[in-house]
Amino acid sequence: MQSFDVVISGGGMVGLALACGLQGSGLRVALLEPNPTENKLGFPLPDAPALRVSAINTASERLLQHIGVWDNILALRASPYGGMEIWDKDSFGKIAFHANEYGFSHLGHIIENRVILQALWQRASQLAHITLLVPAKLKQVAWGENEVFITLSDGRLLSARLMVGADGANSWLRQYADIPKTFWHYRHDALVATIRIEEPHQIKALQVFHGDGILAFLPFCDPHLGSIVWSLPPQRATQLSQLPIEQFNRELATTFDMRLGRCQLESERQTFPLIGHYARSFAAHRLVLVGDAAHGIHPLAGQGVNLGFMDVVELIFELNRLYRRGKDIGQHLCLRRYERRRKHSAALMLANMQGFRELFAGNNPLQKWLRDIGLSLTDKLPGVKLKLLRRAMGLDDIPDWL
Repeated sequence: MQSFDVVISGGGMVGLALACGLQGSGLRVALLEPNPTENKLGFPLPDAPALRVSAINTASERLLQHIGVWDNILALRASPYGGMEIWDKDSFGKIAFHANEYGFSHLGHIIENRVILQALWQRASQLAHITLLVPAKLKQVAWGENEVFITLSDGRLLSARLMVGADGANSWLRQYADIPKTFWHYRHDALVATIRIEEPHQIKALQVFHGDGILAFLPFCDPHLGSIVWSLPPQRATQLSQLPIEQFNRELATTFDMRLGRCQLESERQTFPLIGHYARSFAAHRLVLVGDAAHGIHPLAGQGVNLGFMDVVELIFELNRLYRRGKDIGQHLCLRRYERRRKHSAALMLANMQGFRELFAGNNPLQKWLRDIGLSLTDKLPGVKLKLLRRAMGLDDIPDWL
């Protein structure tokens, strides 16, 4: 039996960031990942960008700098954006944010998920405190008084003082621990694709609300290339995903009010359902949940992975604090502060996104008029805009030690 202090189930962005972030803590970490084909350690990146991307805010950037992967990410491929425009189609409501107006060099970076993963895997493989077990699939977990005992599907046995569930929205570990979750369908699917545009995007992200849909454009380094995330009712998303390419291109350009000029599909189109969820508990005896294992939100504001990275920031701080004080890092009582803070942050973000989405849903004339007035007023109030911008960039979430 191999013994560790912390065993992390899940080698995605959040699990890997936690493993790397515990460097220097004195804790011995094992990371379990069942899918070796996804861990393309050192593989050259294809020229074409991947469909799944993340909008990394300043707080997450700070974490990635802290754990020593940010320079590698920039060297691989990352696209800064310095502006953001949001508007209500066929109406007057709009709001715009520009980094230089507030003394920022950029608002965030658009980065392919595989780029972040590759940089994190390379870093994790270099750190002596991390043991990477790949492929490794959980078969059984037994929570003892002082340790958790883990059996893998190939018969290997592990023990740890703390088990961390970073294994995604359908977390095996959360289900095995019998932690219920509340979930809801947003009644939308997301259609993602890479597109080429006629007009240069000027490193601005765009988001347009139209009837029953939300279309976002995320700029890449190429001034004529970007990623779209189109949130639509499932039937409409399926219809658009199957449209002839030229017809799809026309739909895209007109929905953007021709702000990007003519649009050309550069990749396949993928759709997936949008489901929000929230675990009833983020911690239990010798168990902690992070990232999508604990919560999932609508991609409306691009905050999903940023919320997960802030789980990592809080958990790194708590585990370091507990270990330095000689406390038991696996006791639920000791983990309550992490749970309390992260449940509050996640609940607040979920509520804000749900309220924002409902505000922009449908074409009720009175509702449309009210939200357009609200957008236009907010756009003219610098103090309010700065507060919104700081929240989107995660500036209020960065602790002093990071």
